[in-house]
Order: sequence, then C-alpha cells, then structure tokens
Amino acid sequence: MAFLLRRGAALAARSFRAAAASSGSTAVHRLPAVGSIAGAGEFAPARLFLLDGRRGFAKGKKSKDDRGDTVQAAPDIGPTVKSAATVQMDAAVIALSRELSKLRTGRASPGMLDHIMVQTADVKVALNHIAVVSVLDAHTLSVMPYDPDSMKSIEHAIISSPLGINPTPDGNRIIAAIPPLTKENIQALCKIVTKSAEDFKQSIRRARQKALDTIKKSASSMPKDDIKRLEKEIEELTKKFIKSADDMCKAKEKEISGS
Repeated sequence: MAFLLRRGAALAARSFRAAAASSGSTAVHRLPAVGSIAGAGEFAPARLFLLDGRRGFAKGKKSKDDRGDTVQAAPDIGPTVKSAATVQMDAAVIALSRELSKLRTGRASPGMLDHIMVQTADVKVALNHIAVVSVLDAHTLSVMPYDPDSMKSIEHAIISSPLGINPTPDGNRIIAAIPPLTKENIQALCKIVTKSAEDFKQSIRRARQKALDTIKKSASSMPKDDIKRLEKEIEELTKKFIKSADDMCKAKEKEISGS
C-alpha cells in the first residue's frame, strides 16, 4: 500500500511539471490542494513554510504595537502645584491682615477689639461674637451688645485688655474713646508689626519650599524645560505674596505713627 502511494505521488508530480513546461511562461500555476497526494508529497512543505513565516511576521508586528501602547505621557502637575501654593500663601497674607487689625493705632478701627475675650456665664467668647463694633469717628468706637445684660462683662473685658482704653456706658451701648499713642507706644507697636510680618512671610516661604519639593519628586517624569519654567513661576508667585505682606505692614506702621 505504501509503495502504491509513493508511486502515485511521483506520477502526479511528473504530470504537473510536464503540463507546466508545455503551457509556457505565462501559464498560471496552481498549487495542489492541501490534503491531496501531491500536496502532501512535494508542495506541502513550501506552503507550510510560507504560512509559518506569515504567522511569525504577524506576531512580531503585534508585539511591536503592544510596546507602543504602553507609552503614556507624564501628567502635567503645574496647575495643581501652583494652585496649592497660591492657596497657602494667600491664607498667610489674610492671617497677617487679621493680626495687624488687632493692633491699637491712633485711629479707631473695629478690628482693634476682635481679640478681646469676654467672660460669659459659662465660657469666654470673642467680643465681636456678642456685640457689634462700629466707628463713631476717627478716635471713638461704639460697642452695641446683642444682650444688654452682657454690658458689664464687655466693659470689664475692654478695661482689662492691654489697649489702654477706658470705655463709658451710654444707654444700651458702650463708648470707647481711643487715646493718642505715646512715642514709646508707637515704637513698640512698630516692632510688633515687623515681627508679625516676618512670621507670616516665613509661612509663605514654607509654601514655596513645599511646592519646589513636589516638583523635585516629579522631575524624573518631566522635561527639564518644564521643570525650570514651573520653578520660576513658583518663585514669581512667592515674590508677589511677600511684596503684598510688606506693603501691608508699611501701611500699618504709617497708620500707627499717624504719618
């Protein structure tokens, strides 16, 4: 049986070559179908080689595409870093403004009494939580309690404060005259302004350093030009808020000295 199969394959191959030779170079050659005796005997290995080559090329192309798909662009941290730094620096400037408003000057200001704590029946409460403070003139404040029964406690709290104010009851309100500052008072208050300014400017610088540290941690995934640009923007932001704090303190010193 094996002998008959081999003989049949040989005869089929010779017939194919003879037909190809007699038809000329323009003839269309058809490969024997897979599974036939001729395909199994002579042309199947070549066809299998072509199929395997195509599979290998396809696999290689897919692998290359897969590698390309894994490349991802680094996220832009610039807006987040600048926003966080701005919020922290702005908070420091606002806190400085509140601190300076508590300082007594030669002129009446409602914020002068904000830090005064009043002893109520149970706890101590900020004066501006239990009364309305307004300016009557450049040297006089009016304190109107929400509860008339708390007038005595408020009056006592104002007298006990280091502002040197002697309030006077006037019906349902308290009149607080602001005495002029002495030269010694002015010098002492200006020192307090300078110290407060430096404390809050340190808060601004800490916000800058925090932003720069965040940039440094992400440096490996960012282009060098982007890093330099972002660091420069943080420095400019810091200078802006430092200048704002300095201008605020200069204005307060001017208000204290009355110049």
